[in-house]
Amino acid sequence: MNPYVLTILLSSLGLGTTMTFASSHWLLAWMGLEINTLAIIPLMTQQHHPRAVEAATKYFLTQATAAAMILFAAATNAWMMGEWDINNLSHPMASSMMMAALALKIGLAPMHFWLPEVLQGLDLPTGLILSTWQKLAPLALIIQVAHTINPTMLTLLGLLSALVGGWGGLNQTQIRKILGYSSIAHMGWMIIISQYAPHLTLLTLTMYLFMTSAAFLSLKMTSTTNIMTMTTMWSKAPMLASTMALTLLSLGGLPPLTGFMPKWLILQEMAKQQLPLTATIMAMAALLSLYFYLRLCYAMTLTISPNTTNATMPWRTYTTQSTITLALFTTTALGLLPMTPAIMTLLT
Repeated sequence: MNPYVLTILLSSLGLGTTMTFASSHWLLAWMGLEINTLAIIPLMTQQHHPRAVEAATKYFLTQATAAAMILFAAATNAWMMGEWDINNLSHPMASSMMMAALALKIGLAPMHFWLPEVLQGLDLPTGLILSTWQKLAPLALIIQVAHTINPTMLTLLGLLSALVGGWGGLNQTQIRKILGYSSIAHMGWMIIISQYAPHLTLLTLTMYLFMTSAAFLSLKMTSTTNIMTMTTMWSKAPMLASTMALTLLSLGGLPPLTGFMPKWLILQEMAKQQLPLTATIMAMAALLSLYFYLRLCYAMTLTISPNTTNATMPWRTYTTQSTITLALFTTTALGLLPMTPAIMTLLT
């Protein structure tokens, strides 16, 4: 892609998200989301592959539907209550419709069907943008309107997303689909706690961004897209395979890795809110997700590829890819748990 065009598209992505962050009016927030959607579609189709075109079409139709629902919900609220302000979404029908639209935007269950399919059709860098940056603007809106949404609706969306994210990834062999289901599960954890402790939603989102970025950049470094290719990672790049395995375990929420921090704090907060059954179901759903992360770790570190690698080992050659960002994201994805008290102090 022409570097000038790429610069314009990436700048538009940043502009759309920033506009949504900064707006207090539903119309401006909607415009930011639309700029975001229109900027990522050319990035999705830059490979000129039928799967990429299919993914972009599915993404466009889904996001257009969600954007129309957002506009309709905001207009309904303005018609009934005379308010366009984001924090004053006070009509019950408008707030429920808005939550459904934002859930469709970020791929919460049961509006999740598009996400694994779209992610599977994209290359790894665009998949990284879709899994991280594209979640920011809708989640910012959800955090702002969470106090107006029916608590039962938020709890059901969170529980269902955690369960679907765990069950859906069990039989997958394509890593991008697995990371798609992982995204659905993590979004469930963010949504279920947004009504009680929005700062924990922000913390979970930040940790998810670090861990997912580390996973995608590690896969890009070795051009890995499925489990069979993953079995050759150890012979290609032993050190990267070790850190990738730890990153996956961090995504699963195992101590003493960073991913344990948000799950631990969310379960603790839910226990404080007298929701022991909900917390138990969320913890069991996390075990489902942990199973397929362990499956990936097993394939990567404890099996030998059925093929003999006759080419020069990639770790003996110089790479043209930048490794600084990968190193930073991997370090934060693995070692932030001891910083939990300091991070919580900053957030509260």
